Amino acid sequence: MVSSQNAEMIRTRDCRRRRASPAFVLFAAAVILGVATSAEALPSARFGPDWDAIAACESGGNWKANTGNGHYGGLQFTQSSWVAAGGRKFAPRADLATRKEQITVARRLAALQGMSAWSCARVK
Repeated sequence: MVSSQNAEMIRTRDCRRRRASPAFVLFAAAVILGVATSAEALPSARFGPDWDAIAACESGGNWKANTGNGHYGGLQFTQSSWVAAGGRKFAPRADLATRKEQITVARRLAALQGMSAWSCARVK
């Protein structure tokens, strides 16, 4: 048989287990307020720029884009930027490289000059 004092301790302990963690509360608030659902191509704190979102904005997500405007690939590299960031290691032009290769070169270019090469990645 459980004494009334023990029963009260059990109820109190059960209530403590049911409290939401502070991290969950912050996450839920962010989702409700729309903070976590932003689709901008801004760098995330953990993984860096969203290269697919930048490519979607720059080239419609076409990693093989070559429209004759002097910009190539999904991330719309100029030829001089492609060469400067070591892209020729992979292909003569960005549109001839794979998505993964373009992202590798984009990371190098971003390290050299920041994200200014991509108008879609600029903070508004």
